[in-house]
Parts: sequence; structure tokens; C-alpha cells
Amino acid sequence: MSGFHSPETLLRRLEWTVIRRLDGLLQGDYRTLFRGFGLDLADLREYQYNDDVRHIDWNVTARMQMPYVREFNEDREVTAWFLLDLSPSVDFGSHDQNKRAISIDFVTVLARLLTRHGNKVGALFYGEDVDAVIPAGAGRRHVLHLIHRMLHRPPLPRARVTNLREFLKAADAYIPRRSLIFVVSDFITVPGWARALSQLSRRHEVLAVRLYDPLEQELPDLGLLVMQDAETGEQIFVDTHDRSFRRRFAREAQRRETELRAGFTSAAVDALELSTQDDLVDAILRFADLRKQRSRLASGGALPSHLNPLQP
Repeated sequence: MSGFHSPETLLRRLEWTVIRRLDGLLQGDYRTLFRGFGLDLADLREYQYNDDVRHIDWNVTARMQMPYVREFNEDREVTAWFLLDLSPSVDFGSHDQNKRAISIDFVTVLARLLTRHGNKVGALFYGEDVDAVIPAGAGRRHVLHLIHRMLHRPPLPRARVTNLREFLKAADAYIPRRSLIFVVSDFITVPGWARALSQLSRRHEVLAVRLYDPLEQELPDLGLLVMQDAETGEQIFVDTHDRSFRRRFAREAQRRETELRAGFTSAAVDALELSTQDDLVDAILRFADLRKQRSRLASGGALPSHLNPLQP
């Protein structure tokens, strides 16, 4: 965990190195990041040019013989949930930190940003199944509790093959109120998760945070290696001197990437790619861009092709 075992120490480090920088870079965009979901009718007024036609009240329009639109006050409170895949494969990392460490840092920053603006956060933990739930709460102390539970959760030496479909279905049943949901996982799982993700996104606003390590996509020439399946513990010898083996590995990794992107697209869910080598500030800014584009789409705008988060 990057050498940090105290929740307070970790939070202070991220407040100084990440959140402090974001305060300067986002410059008020927190409203776009964490806008509420509930809308209360505030008033009716005559239609004006550039008003959203979806807000026209057709009953009033018929009575008054001219178009009227509804005005709303937005419910500012957001409840966010982190669905945390903590199965053995997230303990892999080829550099200074593994996928679990970058997951903890990301969740810590987002949880603090949310609670600092009066919102609530909760979490569901997945190992072999959903084995821990942290109910939604607010405030710095609650964030510290969440960090503590993540930091001091012992890694599983091995487990059954990850089944994200069951995790997502369990989360959908547990979270009744419309929420902002972060699915934080490496998506190394049995098939079938895309449909469950799609069902989850029908009731909630969902962002997939896909964790990965560059070594999972392309093997360097390191000679003879013993490779172990993080989920099952199965081991095999491989010769990374063999160019054909490295090419087959790269093709298989590309096939998996294509399937992942197709799954996110079919579920209509934005995906934030989070590498073990990423700068966390850059990752949060990419998240901000996703939110801005989603807001524009909801208002009838088009998503520029060069900003499509699912483009390679």
C-alpha cells in the first residue's frame, strides 16, 4: 500500500499531493462532477428560445394556448457507492504499486471529494462473494473508516474464479435509491458481467473504473518465468525469449481489450482506465471529462469522437 498503513497518514498524503492540486485544476467543476439526481418542480413559465423541449408541460400548454416549460430545483445531495473488486487478481503489479493500491488511492480521493461537499459514500467489498458492506455515510471520519477497512483487509491467497455478474446483481438488490456507482475492478472475470452492468445502469449512474497493469497487455523479454494464476494458484513455465509466444500473448490481451470495450459499450457505461503507472490527478481529470461529456449528452449535445472514452 505504498508504505502507508495508517488511514490518517494515507488521507493526509493524498489531500496534499492530489486533492490540493485538483482544487486548482478543477476550478469549480465539482458541481458537474457530483450533481444530484432528484428534481423538484419550482415554477412554470412561458417557453423561450433554446429551452429544453423535454421540459414542456403539455397539459398547461394546451390550456394556455402557448407553450409553457417546467423549471426545477436540483436535489444537491449525491449518494455514491464504490463496488470494490478485491479478488486475488487485483494484487498484481509489476512496478511500485499493484492494482489494489491504485484502487485504494482512487477511492480515498473520490470519497473525500464527495463527502467534503456534503455527500454520502458507501462501499461493497467482493472477494469470493460480497463479504462486507459499509453503509453510506458522510464526513471525514467515515472516509477514514472506509480507508481502514480497505487497508487492513487481508489479501486472499487464492479464490474461486471471480464472478462480477453475481457481484453486480447483489449490489443492484442492495442499493435501492438512485446513486452514483463506481465499479472498481480489473474485470478479470467469467463472462456475463456486461448484462448485469447494463441492468445496474438503468437505475443508477454508473462509471466503470477498470484497473490494469501494463504487463498484462504486453510481455517483455525476460527469459524463463514461472507464471501463476492469481485466482486459482495454477502455475506454468513460459519462455518469454520466444517471440511467437509474446505475439500470442499480445493478441490474446488485445482480444480481451476488445471484449471489455464492447461490454462497456453494450452496457452504455463510461469506462475510466486506471493503470498502476497512472498519475492519479490525470485520472481524476479524465473522470471530470467523462462527467462533462455525459452532462452534454443529457442536454442533447453530441459527444466529440476524439473524446469518446471507449476509443482505443
